[in-house]
Amino acid sequence: MAEKAEKREKFVRLAEGRVQSALDAIRKIGNLSNPRAYEYNDADIKKIIKTLRDATADIERKFSSTTNEASNKFKL
Repeated sequence: MAEKAEKREKFVRLAEGRVQSALDAIRKIGNLSNPRAYEYNDADIKKIIKTLRDATADIERKFSSTTNEASNKFKL
């Protein structure tokens, strides 16, 4: 049981730090929206947003596959 608690504590510690870093990075990307400081077009914005959405979708797939591995198997 102690090993399970240690794994949970490690997950919480790492997740909190990594998610906070990701949020900080996303906030910094948002700072690029200042048209007085930067020049960009709609294609640039769409590419950034698509890349971020793809990355979050990949995270969702990874987490759901660990809990639903049986559903990923082929069956007739």
